[in-house]
Amino acid sequence: MTDLVLVMTTMPGDHRAEELARTLIDERLAACVTVGAPMTSTYPWKGQVETSTERQLLIKTLRSCLPGLEARVRALHPYEVPEWLTLEARGSDGYARWVTTAVAGG
Repeated sequence: MTDLVLVMTTMPGDHRAEELARTLIDERLAACVTVGAPMTSTYPWKGQVETSTERQLLIKTLRSCLPGLEARVRALHPYEVPEWLTLEARGSDGYARWVTTAVAGG
């Protein structure tokens, strides 16, 4: 099924990652949000090299949910430029049906 999409973003390494995950599930923008363990990210930002503790979020959803999901993540995200990577995904028929039901409210 080609409608499955994985979205990757990062959040600060505190409680906000779980809060965002719960909001996206409650609002049926995602079927599942996996929040990874704290990790260290190093990146250039405004002329300096920054290092921070972050958590990776892997969001499982449908292509049709992407506009609303992206708007909601941007509204709730504390970063000026949040990571937003989308990957097309394939899954079993059963998993694809579950994702569809989870976001459609069925």
